[in-house]
Amino acid sequence: MNARSAAVWRVIDTGLRSPAENISLNRALLESHQARHSPHTLRFLRFTPAALVGFHQSVRQELREDYCRQNGIAVQRRITGGGAIYFDETQIGWELYLDKRAVGSADMQSIAGRICEAAARGISRLGVDARFRPRNDIEVGGRKVSGTGGAFDGDSLLYQGTLLIDFDVERMLRVLRIPAEKLSDKAVRSARERVANLKELLGNAPPLDEVQRCMVDAFAEEFGISFEPAAELSACEQEKYLEALAEIDTPEWVYQHDRPVSELPIREGIYRCRGGLLRASVRIDVGRGRIKEVWLTGDFFVSPRRMVPDLEAALRDIPVAQLPERVSAFFARHPVEMLSLDPEDFTAVITSALDTEPVAETTPAG
Repeated sequence: MNARSAAVWRVIDTGLRSPAENISLNRALLESHQARHSPHTLRFLRFTPAALVGFHQSVRQELREDYCRQNGIAVQRRITGGGAIYFDETQIGWELYLDKRAVGSADMQSIAGRICEAAARGISRLGVDARFRPRNDIEVGGRKVSGTGGAFDGDSLLYQGTLLIDFDVERMLRVLRIPAEKLSDKAVRSARERVANLKELLGNAPPLDEVQRCMVDAFAEEFGISFEPAAELSACEQEKYLEALAEIDTPEWVYQHDRPVSELPIREGIYRCRGGLLRASVRIDVGRGRIKEVWLTGDFFVSPRRMVPDLEAALRDIPVAQLPERVSAFFARHPVEMLSLDPEDFTAVITSALDTEPVAETTPAG
């Protein structure tokens, strides 16, 4: 019998779990949905402290394992792609398991827009003005309060997001393998200015059941359906979950795509121009000739301030040879005010970093 209904979807809260358990549930629910043994589902979840890499990433190249071990942070690999993230009890996760017909599109950007607009309306019911910001963030006053992403398995879609309740930005930065300069007091303050917690915005952390109720109502209205609560997994889902856990809760799963840090070194450059001093740290895949990630700091003026993280995101995982045209294309799409700065100055500082020797990395204290 088909487990799906056109009008009633399931909502389930799987509670606070270890990262291995949560990732195993991702696989079990997605595979069961694809096999048509599970209904369309909205899942709420929470993690014990976890550093998660995307499926295709290398743990050693993305995370500071020493810091994670010293602070009781479990390392795990997601079944979905994307970048490394830190997750703990101060966030609530939400996930939708649907098929392409339910969202009316097979285009991930269209899907992201529809789901994130609905999620933003749900978050706004808590008393803030949440807005979807393409490609996949939800913001309040220009500050990120929820990051999202999705993946297909055949006709089935897993779309997931995190909602920051009382998030420790500095701990997140220390978990990730980023330049030491990004851990300075000034850099941490800047990162906090770009991220919003509901506790900070509302004065108090909203109860989890209220957060869930607002999200459920918003998704129900968006898709014209109702939700039926479920207390536990089906027998089929539980069986798939245990099978997945036996594979995922192992070093072989976590380190399956691992590469040494030496193959993805960080290089740093400085460039002085009319607009001030620019610094760039660049992580480069030498063998493939690709810029994996860029971090920009310095003594310069731009408005809006979020232009810098937006530019960093636009330059993630691009061929080195395409750097000038990618920078030019970014500024053509994003009108910004810059005091005595030109787009070419950002190209110049990144190029200067590419021409230097790799820097020695240390594990941050704290």
